Amino acid sequence: MIPSLRKYYNEHFTAEKYAAFIQSMAAAAGEAPAFKVAETPVFVPAALTKQLVETSEAIIDIITQADFKANSEASFPPCMKVPGENEHAHFVIIDFAVCKNAAGELQPQLIELQGFPSLYAFQELMAREFKHHFQIPDTVNNYFNGYNDNSYLSLLKEIIVGPYQPEEVVLLEVKPHEQKTRIDFYYTEKVLGIPVVCITDLEQRGKQLYYKDTLIKRIYNRVIFDDLQKQSAYLPAHVSLFQDFDVEWITHPNWFYRISKFILPFIKSEFAPESWFLNARELPADLENYVLKPLFSFAGQGVVIDVTQEDIKGITDPENWILQRKVQYAPAIATPEGPAYCEIRMMYLWKDGAPRPELVHNLARISKSKMIGVTKDKSDTWVGGSCAFFEQ
Repeated sequence: MIPSLRKYYNEHFTAEKYAAFIQSMAAAAGEAPAFKVAETPVFVPAALTKQLVETSEAIIDIITQADFKANSEASFPPCMKVPGENEHAHFVIIDFAVCKNAAGELQPQLIELQGFPSLYAFQELMAREFKHHFQIPDTVNNYFNGYNDNSYLSLLKEIIVGPYQPEEVVLLEVKPHEQKTRIDFYYTEKVLGIPVVCITDLEQRGKQLYYKDTLIKRIYNRVIFDDLQKQSAYLPAHVSLFQDFDVEWITHPNWFYRISKFILPFIKSEFAPESWFLNARELPADLENYVLKPLFSFAGQGVVIDVTQEDIKGITDPENWILQRKVQYAPAIATPEGPAYCEIRMMYLWKDGAPRPELVHNLARISKSKMIGVTKDKSDTWVGGSCAFFEQ
């Protein structure tokens, strides 16, 4: 993608530059990433950028419809709804595979979406260090809508910290210091000043929550409640978050379900593969051309790539699964060690009271395997978590 930039980057890449790139991120965040970071960013040509943006905005049109909350009531698994829901999500992420059409032209295909935060702080750091160590030209940009490093971090602070003091806001996760994405937590703490807190360290006093005797007024939520429910029995005694607390959620846990794979069957676009609920109609004859996805999972957990009749027979809750037509990833990135595939995540932020979220940043994943994911590419090179620079 963008052959001239790809050629220049590959020719000027060195292992020493990459090591310095990783070290600079470690110095800024306090430790190196616990996941594989790719040796290269993704350079996205203008035509593909346009398709990604327009398709993402069409999805946002669905999310911002007046009846969206009513229509997404069925998205919740049993007993997973949390009190105190606000009017909209603060984060929306939309994932696309980079594919090719019949004419051999690059095009996006929708993979997944979520009303949940991604690595919003770390991606700023990664992109900035890519630009510093690898001389990324200013003809491409990792931001959208006129943002730069300073204005982006300012917006992130406005949404996460808001009118409160940083110590009154916590980044909440289950065992945060054991998560592979913890570098994002630590860098968030550094740039926003908010503490990283495990759910087991919360103290409840009536309807209020405290951390180290400080009243918590806002929670930057990184807890996936479905995972929390599965882990609860193995955790030390902790506060149940399924209560109506005097606290603001950024973003409220319910949006993880409302904006999710649940709405994939309702998205109609040439850049969105056909999807439907497993209980909605008969199985296709060409089952091998579909992937099977559980509604209530994240980061690719539970996805069945090569679907068989036996997989289908083993499912007892078909209303909580979708079939999605497979997409053919294009070997779009020419690396010194062979072609690679990629996914691009479009990252939105939504201010309180704004009519719709705003596209601000991105994340990319690069792989040489069938199942894209940074946890599956530890030993390979020129693969892993990355970011994209867009020709706009």
